This record gives sequence, C-alpha cells and structure tokens, in this order.
Amino acid sequence: MTSREIVQRTVRFQKPPRLAANIGSLGVSDVAGIPVRAPESFKPEVPGQDEWGCVWEKTAVPNMGQVKGHPLADIRDLDRLPVPDYDCDSRYVDVPAALDRFEAAGKYITGGIFMVLFERMHSIHGFENVLTELVTDRPAMEALADRIADVHIGYVRNVARRFGNRVHAFGMTDDWGTQQAAFVSSDMWMDFFFPRYKRIFDAMHEAGYDVWVHSCGKVNEIVEGYIRAGVDAVNLQQPRALGIEEMGQRFRGRITFESLADIQHTLPTNDRRKVAEDVEALMQHWATPEGGFVFSDYGDNAAIGVGDPDIKRYLYQRFSEYSERVYGEPLPEPVVPQGG
Repeated sequence: MTSREIVQRTVRFQKPPRLAANIGSLGVSDVAGIPVRAPESFKPEVPGQDEWGCVWEKTAVPNMGQVKGHPLADIRDLDRLPVPDYDCDSRYVDVPAALDRFEAAGKYITGGIFMVLFERMHSIHGFENVLTELVTDRPAMEALADRIADVHIGYVRNVARRFGNRVHAFGMTDDWGTQQAAFVSSDMWMDFFFPRYKRIFDAMHEAGYDVWVHSCGKVNEIVEGYIRAGVDAVNLQQPRALGIEEMGQRFRGRITFESLADIQHTLPTNDRRKVAEDVEALMQHWATPEGGFVFSDYGDNAAIGVGDPDIKRYLYQRFSEYSERVYGEPLPEPVVPQGG
C-alpha cells in the first residue's frame, strides 16, 4: 500500500496497515509538500520582509524568528496592504517536477499555508491591536480577516486549477493558545473566526483536498470549532498541556490527531521513560484501531532543547511497536543512522 493510501485511510478511519508517519529527522515520511515559491516579481524592501510586508527578525538561538515590523500600523491603510500574488505563473515553476517525483514514490501530497488567518492578522497589524480591535473596531477586523481569507482561497483555487487531484490536502498553521487557554473566548471564536475558517476549508474540500491545521497552546475548545468548520486532521505538539486523556475523551474518532511526545514537557528531558509514557497515552487515547493518528516530527531540536541525538529514534521505535500491535505492520526502518 502506498504512503498516499495509508494517510488517506488514516484520515478517513478506514483501517490503515500501519501508522502514518511524517518524521523528517529520520528520513521517513508518507507526506510531501509542493514547492511553491515567491514569484519572480517579489522584491523585499528590507531584509526579512515577507510577501505581506511583515518584517521578520531572528535571535542568536536558531529558530523561525518573529515579526518585528507590522506593515499595517493604521488599519485605515488596509487598501494599501501588499498581498501575495497567487496568480503568478513563476510561483509554481518547481511544482510539476516535484509532483512527478512524489507520485513515483507514492506520497500523500500537500499544499501549505503559513499563518492562515489569526496569525496573519496579528503579524500584519500587531497582536495587541488585533485583540483590542476585535472588540473596539470589529468592522475593521472583519475587513482584514476577509482580505486574508480571500487571498488564501485564491491560492487554493490556483492549486486546484493548475494541479487538480495530484494534490491531496492543504496544511496550514494558526497558533491559538497560551499554556492556560485560547487567546479569545469560545463565543468570540465561533462568532468571528469560525465562518471565515469554514469559508477557507470549504474551498479546500470543494477542490477535493483534506484539511490539516497546526495549532500550539492549550487549544482544547478551538479543536471543537475546527471540527465543526471541517478540519480533517489537527497537528498538536503539546499533548501534555492539552491533557491527553481529556482530548481523547472529547475528540477521539472525530478528527485525526497528528502528534508526538510532548515537545515541552517530555522530549527536552531526554528521558526515555517519559517518552514511552507519552507514546502509550497517545496511542491509547488519541489513536483508534480504524486510524485517526499520524506520528509527526518537530523539525528543530535546538529550539526545543533536545540534546540526546537518539531520543527521537527511541520515540520512533516505541511508535513502531504500537503500529505493529494495533495495525499489523511496523513503521519503515529509519533512513538516518543511530546517532545521526
């Protein structure tokens, strides 16, 4: 069975023969993302500027960085906000050859959106400004959110028009939580954000694509909203912060989880006993015999303080044992050697 079939059976709860996996650090992945680039016409005005005009800075510690320059200080300037041009042909020049490679390898192929809605709102306008003006100037925040949603729906439709069913899903990011709760109330999320997410996700489903969302923090209530909006799989990398048993009781079998041992409370300890406990809890409370769980990676060991080069291989072995026990087959052998 191909990787594509394994992931699709997992997401649809159709009894895959093994766990689906996306473990780049060990050279094993059932998933591959299409290489969509910035168009040839995009010229940053300053170093670190992205296509939305946001300026990124990094610290001395390796990480993705954060937005330090917000292009829309005054919301009245919305009409002058730069937005990505997803109609530009030069953006997609690398995709056909990549699709040929991925299809030959039987991969489950995804498009990607970085900062799909809320994160893009506050990267553009500032975190405090967005949270304040959701209350004090809702029409302005609606206009900003709708602009972002329209751009991303345009991207989805471009991919669908150009590549059709050669792509199988869209993955995206939107971090929503602190360590204690979401940034906004459930009522506000459902009233303001839900209809815009649903519009984006509906466009993906209409194109035949599964919908995957990553979200950090204690986002328990947000997951319910994601399910109602049509999310097929949710990437959660802090399962201990969420409460593994609680999340399983509420959502097991209703959505596919993509996760690993907790990147804050477990992996940085390099403690094999804690890693094994996380694997057991996740397979017991989040996975089902029919599917619903994807074993994934966190690609930046330095950023989360993973000092043991073999801890992820140990994690992989524990998930492989459960894969064989629950579904019949172990995970493929890692490509990266021990200690690598």
